[in-house]
Amino acid sequence: MTLAAEIDHETSPEKLLAPVLSAFWDEEKSWTLETYLRHDGYEGLRKALAMAPGDLIAYVKDSGLRGRGGAGFPTGMKWQFIPQGDGKPHYLVVNADESEPGTCKDIPLLFANPHSLIEGIVIACYAIRSSHAFVYLRGEVVPVLRRLHEAVREAYAAGYLGKDILGSGLDLELTVHAGAGAYICGEETALLDSLEGRRGQPRLRPPFPAVAGLYACPTVVNNVESIASVPAILQRGKDWFKSMGSEKSPGFTLYSLSGHVTNPGQYEAPLGITLRQLLDMSGGMRAGHRLKFWTPGGSSTPMFTDEHLDVPLDYEGVGAAGSMLGTKALQCFDETTCVVRAVTRWTEFYAHESCGKCTPCREGTYWLVQLLRDIEAGKGVMADLDKLNDIADNINGKSFCALGDGAASPIFSSLKYFREEYEQHITGKGCPFDPAKSTLWADRPAGNAQVNA
Repeated sequence: MTLAAEIDHETSPEKLLAPVLSAFWDEEKSWTLETYLRHDGYEGLRKALAMAPGDLIAYVKDSGLRGRGGAGFPTGMKWQFIPQGDGKPHYLVVNADESEPGTCKDIPLLFANPHSLIEGIVIACYAIRSSHAFVYLRGEVVPVLRRLHEAVREAYAAGYLGKDILGSGLDLELTVHAGAGAYICGEETALLDSLEGRRGQPRLRPPFPAVAGLYACPTVVNNVESIASVPAILQRGKDWFKSMGSEKSPGFTLYSLSGHVTNPGQYEAPLGITLRQLLDMSGGMRAGHRLKFWTPGGSSTPMFTDEHLDVPLDYEGVGAAGSMLGTKALQCFDETTCVVRAVTRWTEFYAHESCGKCTPCREGTYWLVQLLRDIEAGKGVMADLDKLNDIADNINGKSFCALGDGAASPIFSSLKYFREEYEQHITGKGCPFDPAKSTLWADRPAGNAQVNA
């Protein structure tokens, strides 16, 4: 049964959840190899090693698994791009440099269930004929780094990493690398430059990483959740995976619900669930308040309003509604939040994190911040709104990487849905919201809340 057939408003919200990666996060010592093996850990690897590498790639491709890092590119197809018989080393690089504002799925996954990633890495390396894999993790998350190192040690000791894994003849070394906290290193080619010891800046493409990636060798770069989802597909079957989600966006995924909600957290569900259903599960917006605007995939995706509560949260549904699913970072803001203030803070982040390599992003984000700060402080003029839109248009699609597009998205969407609020800041010579009430980190009183006004 597909999700479309399963979901209706009569269905109990909790029945829509599909705990796979998060199935035993709440167990004692969930991160250990012992706990993982108790939950059929490394069974998917055994099945994968019984297949030919080409058949394994085809199997993952047929499952319909799409990248969970933002773009939604088919995972099996990305593996298929790696040339075979070229005589070069092949590399797998796992992007764990999670830094998009609002995104918080990969870090909890690594903290509570790191062996799902390690098993997925071994399967992927067998498929693409790689003998060395890297995990690029944000250096600030020291507890996660320590836990991942311990999980890697356990896997080596048990024979799941190293020489002749499970007697298959596969040799695999896994290196965990701690990044220095640059947002730009979440871009795959900047990540590769950082791994090679250079300043993290995006590369000109072509050549693409599949042809000339890490150390100029064929490289696959995948998100943590993408790789961690592979073992379950092998263990339970591609038909089981395709029974969830929608036709073009099958499977389960982690939705990160945050902001002014009663119970923020990770909600693992089939693709295609709606924000209304997720809010039903989480107790709704904080008591006495209503939803004003939200992001479907982090701050770099165009914002939605309460008109979009029933948009299916899959790649096609969100795209058709005018945004991107991205990393499924659902930031929910209630009516006490000033849109101009929120967009200004996001834009300050992008201006700070711009690597400076290309002119549209380097100069454009700087001037967006100046204009937004003036408007927020009541020093703007009406012409500034068209200027904001014009500068964002000169960044969008014209910068070296997607950071510029991400910086422009909140500008376009906020002007589309909340232009009147920008005008109020200008005509009223300041923010019409009480600063004491507009903070996102206000106390969250218990109880259900309105979703719509």
